[in-house]
Amino acid sequence: MSTAERGKRHKQRKVLLMGRSGAGKSSMRSIIFSNYVAKDVRRLGATVDVEHSNIKFMGNLMLNLWDCGGQDSFVESYLTNQRSHVFTSVAVLIFVFDVSSKEPAPDLLSFASTIRALQEFSPNSKIFVLCHKMDLVPPDQKNIVYQQKVKEIRAVCEDEGFVGKQVDFCSSSIWDQSLYRAWTQVIYFLVPNATVIESMLQKLAEVLDAREMVLYERTTCLVVTYITRGDESHNPYKDRFERISSILKTHKHSMSKHTGQMPSEVSFAEMQIKTGAFMFFITRLTENTNLAVVMPSDEASFNAARVNVQLARTEFAHLDIVEKKGKEAHNYSAPRDVVTTSDDGEVDSQKRSRLNDD
Repeated sequence: MSTAERGKRHKQRKVLLMGRSGAGKSSMRSIIFSNYVAKDVRRLGATVDVEHSNIKFMGNLMLNLWDCGGQDSFVESYLTNQRSHVFTSVAVLIFVFDVSSKEPAPDLLSFASTIRALQEFSPNSKIFVLCHKMDLVPPDQKNIVYQQKVKEIRAVCEDEGFVGKQVDFCSSSIWDQSLYRAWTQVIYFLVPNATVIESMLQKLAEVLDAREMVLYERTTCLVVTYITRGDESHNPYKDRFERISSILKTHKHSMSKHTGQMPSEVSFAEMQIKTGAFMFFITRLTENTNLAVVMPSDEASFNAARVNVQLARTEFAHLDIVEKKGKEAHNYSAPRDVVTTSDDGEVDSQKRSRLNDD
């Protein structure tokens, strides 16, 4: 693949959002990308044919999202006269199952036909299966229902030749953070330099002696990636990052209500939480990302970390320009001016050599 072709692929990724009518596809899309709240999606009408959305993510990654109506007549058209148009050059298929559906057999048949067409025109694409509307399942039955649904869908995938790492499953609901967890998995797959970003964050975390760092995309509040160090790897709250996504999105709506701005336009300079067990702040890292940092409960180290994140911003700025400076990301180093704490706990500044010294 030529450099130009590779850059184009990194800039735009075709994503199909499919599933039978009423599965909840447009609702989740509107919450994630259009800043709807769950109670407002009831006014959304059924999707007619295909709704195309070109969504910017992380600055220049363009998600070419096709929200495909799930009515039988539209699905038949996708699979026949629009077959090559719809299923060619697909990076990701997100297929949504309504776990409360009264017609599970037609749902599985529709899925089988869809991935058969995908296999024909985009055999290397990734499939994310969302078992949606889990809020309608009684709490004591959620795991049983989910595992049974996954078993049925996986059998269809194997029959059609999609196995292993090519298919991922996730439960979701628009009423809790599981929606953010599901879409975070999709985004992580689509971001072409996610592992490079992780390497850079790991080095910054070591400089700050941070317990945890989480990178969020600014407009959607979705997790891009994260770093966990030390005892934090045993944190029992496995969905804590997605919970913060939900909190951040709620905070955006609250600011929008009080400022009169659109939710997509509002932003904050910094948010802090201080407790006896840990200290936390979230602040802007690049034009398109926010960084959450979890620190030990020490005021001097906390203040030094805040300053050092500001100093590191120029080193991370090229994350928003993936295809032009991708190689430079591998050469990330700590900022030359690093704020540290002295023996008596005061914050001071010293020159620090680069982490990548030859």
